[in-house]
Order: sequence, then structure tokens, then C-alpha cells
Amino acid sequence: MRPPPSRRPLPLIAIAILLAMTVPHAQAVPAFDEVRRDFHPSDVRVLDRDGELLQRVRTDATVRRGQWVALPDVSPALRSAMLLSEDKRFHEHSGVDWRAVSAAAWGNLWNTRTRGASTITMQLAGLLDEDLRQGAGGRSLSQKVGQTLDAQRLERTWRKDQILEAYLNTVPFRGEVVGIDALSRTLFGKAPSGLDAREAALAAALVRAPNAKPAQVAQRACELLRTMEQTGPDLRQADCDAMDMFASAALQRRVFDSSEGIAPHLGRRVANNANGAESIRTTLRAPLQRFALGALQRHLRELRGREVEDGALVVLDNANGEVLAWVGSSGPLSQAAEVDGVLAQRQPGSTLKPLLYAQAIAERRLTAASLLDDSSAQISTASGLYIPQNYDRLFKGHVSVRTALASSLNVPAVRTLVMVSPEAFARQLRAAGLPLRESGDYYGYSLALGSAEVSLLALTNGYRTLANGGRYSPTRDVVQAQPGAVQGRQAIDEGAAFIVGDILSDANARARTFGLDSVLGTRFWTAVKTGTSKDMRDNWAIGWSQRYTVGVWVGNASGAPMRDVSGTSGAAPVWADLMGFLHRHEPSRAPSPPAGLVQAKVTFGASADADADADADADADAGPLEAARSEWFLPGTEQALFAIEPATGDRAAARITAPADGTILALDPDIPPNRQRVSFEATGRSVRWRMDGKPFSRENSVQWLPWPGRHVVQLTDAQGTVLDEIRLEVRGAGVKGGRAARGP
Repeated sequence: MRPPPSRRPLPLIAIAILLAMTVPHAQAVPAFDEVRRDFHPSDVRVLDRDGELLQRVRTDATVRRGQWVALPDVSPALRSAMLLSEDKRFHEHSGVDWRAVSAAAWGNLWNTRTRGASTITMQLAGLLDEDLRQGAGGRSLSQKVGQTLDAQRLERTWRKDQILEAYLNTVPFRGEVVGIDALSRTLFGKAPSGLDAREAALAAALVRAPNAKPAQVAQRACELLRTMEQTGPDLRQADCDAMDMFASAALQRRVFDSSEGIAPHLGRRVANNANGAESIRTTLRAPLQRFALGALQRHLRELRGREVEDGALVVLDNANGEVLAWVGSSGPLSQAAEVDGVLAQRQPGSTLKPLLYAQAIAERRLTAASLLDDSSAQISTASGLYIPQNYDRLFKGHVSVRTALASSLNVPAVRTLVMVSPEAFARQLRAAGLPLRESGDYYGYSLALGSAEVSLLALTNGYRTLANGGRYSPTRDVVQAQPGAVQGRQAIDEGAAFIVGDILSDANARARTFGLDSVLGTRFWTAVKTGTSKDMRDNWAIGWSQRYTVGVWVGNASGAPMRDVSGTSGAAPVWADLMGFLHRHEPSRAPSPPAGLVQAKVTFGASADADADADADADADAGPLEAARSEWFLPGTEQALFAIEPATGDRAAARITAPADGTILALDPDIPPNRQRVSFEATGRSVRWRMDGKPFSRENSVQWLPWPGRHVVQLTDAQGTVLDEIRLEVRGAGVKGGRAARGP
């Protein structure tokens, strides 16, 4: 039997609170502006140069917080629901609702379930002070006293709207979700300003029981919605029958992705260096980024069926190195969308050739008009025989450097690297911002054809170095408060950089490989080079205009080869689309030549590459190697005529071009003998081959079945005079079939 009311003892909590009222609280409460300043979302907002949102990236995995939301940006329905649920007399009390305290104390005395006495202000005080935060067993008596005192201090120093705003932004709702912005976007996929009455009731119900089962949350939300309907005539009629289903669906929804936007790879890159900042302003242009992403995805869809699904691109401002667009992958088209193709290390193929020729020109080993031999070559290396081939497996004979570079011929590039040396070229690449993992000697002569691995960003910036007259400076992707002058260094001779750019802008020079009507041709001035790595694994298009440098890569993140993708069908169309977009309202003019560069008219001698069986009259009637033209030279390297010295007979013209002298061949007994033949190649007329002193062929090209041992191979004229000679060694098991196998 309950005691009469007159004998009820005053609850202990009420006594403690009354005593605490007389004791000054030593801990000062923070100011509203301080709380707002110390609030950090779990995401970083990555902005473009003009403040437009590019990407949102989650950086705090322990909690889910959105942006701080000002009270006017919270829907009236949510504000009403929160006050009805948590603190009906919020606007009447001064931090402590004594009527609620009394009711709670009385109910606790008689074990009667009542609404809690904690006001919104008291809850906020507990959220702001770590010492007052509720533990697993609830708050201790001393914590409740401190919470009460802090609540009263908050009411004296803060306005009511500030208290409610801070509470809505810091209150935990469910699981890791903290604050109304994160809750609204996670459960309802919208901003807090758009919450309706049903959503508001569900949100408010979660504060009271954040980890309750959906049915319990729905029941609480339904009761709250009925109350809201009675006090707010503009709110729609509650539909409690559907609340259970609605609550279950909402509590399972996770529409607030950890990262979303149009620049995920750059977003993650800069967000990792945010240092607590809520937003970072990058150098990107949002309209360009959207166009670039769309152009890449559109083109890759057109390449369906050719076993290519990935791509990446980057756009740089020539003047300051700012990144204007950064697309790291094809997004939903890729099975490895998280891989950043802008930073991934891949073989660049022929895109290293411009830097190689620039070095050879700068070292005055070559000029743009110098003639190089595009014919079969077998180059001895420490690891074996290196036999470079052109893309189309054909040879063009003697061609100028201008034609060799613009038409991307491989053999002339390798011959150029022989002049420069792989190690010297590796140093040149590093100076241009392409840090190779190994030494130049490690890659050998294949370095001319892009056997090393570089990133798209570094390669594109290397081309920007050419665009800037050989001056290198690093790229930057974040807007700096005080950008200052761009620091750089001269990495490539200015004149050589200009000459290479002039070659890469010459549509006629690239016609032998790409034709005159190529996607590489633009209606404004540009210089561009394509490249394809070994086994069709990577395809590139890198080039620059007066203001921009654009790099595009297509391939597969897995490294799988593509099928039927050429230099002009892979990355080049995307490059052309980007250049067209950049210059739709902006001109691009050819650069002015640097001081001291010389322009002179050159002519070329007659072709000496006629068929070996042609007669002398046919040679005499042969046209020039290339048409006469004006050409650019470094001072002191200019000359008027470029020609191959005419042959003065079989002795002068004849030589063994393959294999190289000193070649060592290893036979494999598991491979059929007819699959191990060696090609002998020679230039000249009426030549005769001798193997170990015995004649075996009169053709310029002959197949030889190798036999173990050391051999002397000679090229002679009709009188038996030795015109050229090489020595080679064959190692391995004997070939079945006996000595008869020595024949051609």
C-alpha cells in the first residue's frame, strides 16, 4: 500500500539539484560560435575553382556527420516534431523544466513510467561536455547535476534558436549517424529543409530510441504524428497503417554515399590532405570536368566489342601547371573504377619519341631535316638481339627526322637512341618530370619505344614542358591563397622544343602513317602525338595548344590487351573532342620561334632505296626522298641539301644489315627446326652470301637454318670480293636432319 502524499520523501535527484543550484559551476560552457567552428563534417567538400561542388569525400570512418545546417534551413515540421518529442516547454523554461523534473521524480518514486525530465538544453550540455556524456549505464548523479548547471549557463549566454540549432546538428540519431543533415540524407535522400511530417516524426522518434527495432520506432513516430496533426492544422492526416513499412524501409536505406560527384579520384587525392578543412577549392573547371567525363564514357561505349573498358584524361594549363580536368576512370563502364588512371604507371609507347628527338636535336646530333634509315635493324644488347619493328611492319627507307617523328616510325627512333644512349635519355626524361624506376641501361634501346612505365599526369606535364619552350614546372591541383610566380627550370633546349612542336603540328609530315584527313588535325594550331604500348595494352594521345596540354589514355586497368584499337581510334578522338571544347570560343595560334633559331630552305637528294633488281637508269630517274621545304635549325646546324651518298659500285652499296656482328643464337631442341630459322638481310646489288667459305644464296633476303658452332658470314660481289662480314655463334643441341640442314 502506497504511503500518503504528505509522507513521500523528496527524491534524491531533486535534493541534489537544489543543492547544486547553490554551488557555482567551475566549467565554463563554450560560446555558440566556438561550437559551430569546432564542428567538422565526416565529409570533405571538393570544389572547383569557382566554388561549385565537384565531389564529396568521406574522411572520418568513425562517425557520419553532414554539413552544419542553420535553423532556418530545417523544415518547420522537423522543428515541431523535435520540440513535441523532446521538450514541449522549450521556449518557456530557462534550461531545466522543473515541472518535468517533478513529474519524473514522482514517477520514479512509485516506479511509474513517465517522460524523461531532460530538456533539449540539458541534452545539448551533455553533448558539448565529454565529462557529462552518458555511458552504458546512464549518467551518474554528479553528471546529472553538472548537466543541469551547464544547461542553465547555456540559457543565460545563448539564444533559444542557437540552442536548438546546435542540438539538431550534434544529436546522435542511429548508429554512426550524427546530426540532422546526415540523418536526412542517409534515410530520406534529401536535405533537412525538405522533410515532411511523416519523415520529421520518424527522425524525432529516433532521438528517444536510436537503436530500437523498426516497429518500435514506427509506433513512437505514429504517436508523435498524431500529436503533430492535432497541433498543426496544415499537416496532413497521419497514416499510421503505413508508418511501420515506411520506417522499415527508411532505416535500411543508405543513400548518403561515402563519395559522390564527378571527380572521385582527384577528390580523394586532395581530401587526404584536407587537414580538418570542410571544403577544398581545386583548380578544376566543373563544366570542363563534366564534358571530359562524358566524352570519355561516350567514346568508350563506341569501342564496345574491342575489349577496352577503361580510360583516363587530364587537362593542364600551360602557363601555371594548374589541373583543369582530372578523370581517373570510365566510372560505371569499368570493373576497376577505383583505380586512378591519371596516376597509374603504364608503358607510354611512342609518346616518348618527341622528348628523344628534342634531346638529339639539342645535342646537335640531328636536325629536323636529317635523314634516318628506316630499314630492318638487329641491335646487339647485353640481353640479346633487339629487333625493332614499325607499327605497320613496313619500312619506309630513308626519311627525315620530321617524317620519322610525325609518322611515328620506330626504327629511326631506335637508331636515334643509339646516338643519344639510353642512360642519357633517361636523364632527359627525369629532367622533364618523368621519374623512371630504373636506369636507362636497364631498359636499353627499347626505351625509345616506351618500355619504361610513367603516369599520364607526368607524361602530360612532360609535353607541357615542350609547350613552354622546354621549361619544366610541377603541376598543382589546389587553389593557393597566394599562388605567386610559377617556379621552373630549363629542362630541354628552347629551340629544340620549338622544332619538335613544329613537327608534331605538321599534318603533311604525319600523312605517311595517319593520312591527311586524320582525327589529329584540328582547325586551330595544336601539336599532338599518339602512342601504343606493347601487345596493344595502352593507347595514348598527348598534345598541346597555345594555352592547354591534354593527355588521354585508354586501355584496361587489368592490363589486358585491346583488339583493333589504333592510334587514331583509341585515345585520339577523345583528345580531339577536348581540344575542340577548350577552343570553341578561344583561339590557338602557333608559337613564335625563339631568338636565334634559323629557318632555311632545304632540298633532298634522289632516293637510293630503289629495288635491288632495278637498273641504273631507273635510279637516275628516281625522285627526291622528300619534297623541298623550309626547315627550322639550331644556329650552326643548317644546311641546304640532305642526301644519301651515291653508291660507287657494289662494294660501296653492299652491307649486311641483319643479324648484327657478334650475335649469339641459342637453339631450343623442343622447337621444330623450321621454326628456328634466322633471317639474313643485305643491301646492294648482285650480292652473294658465303657461310664459312661456302656459297649458299644470291638473294638480299635469305632464311638460314642455324647449326651449332661458330660461323663466319660474308657478303661478296660476283668476283668473290668480300664486301661485308659478320661472325656469329650458335649454341644448343644439334638440329635433326644432319648436315644437310645447313642449307637456306
